[in-house]
Amino acid sequence: MKHHYTTAGTCSAAIDFDIDENGIIRNIKFHGGCPGNTVGICKLAEGMPAKNVADNLRGTDCRSRGTSCPDQLAKAIDLALAEA
Repeated sequence: MKHHYTTAGTCSAAIDFDIDENGIIRNIKFHGGCPGNTVGICKLAEGMPAKNVADNLRGTDCRSRGTSCPDQLAKAIDLALAEA
């Protein structure tokens, strides 16, 4: 299932991703943000269980903002899994 999440408090503006019927995250795309970091996050998370990705990334902070692109992906996944 396709998901779109509007981020808050980060350089990226939104995240698109899919979670398949087995709970695996696919096709992650950040809109904006630091390209090296967001591409790296996508490559590391691709094909992994969505819940594990969220658990690993939740709480990551960037520049004392209280959130980050990885943390926003965790929030997006948590929301998607709660809606499923």
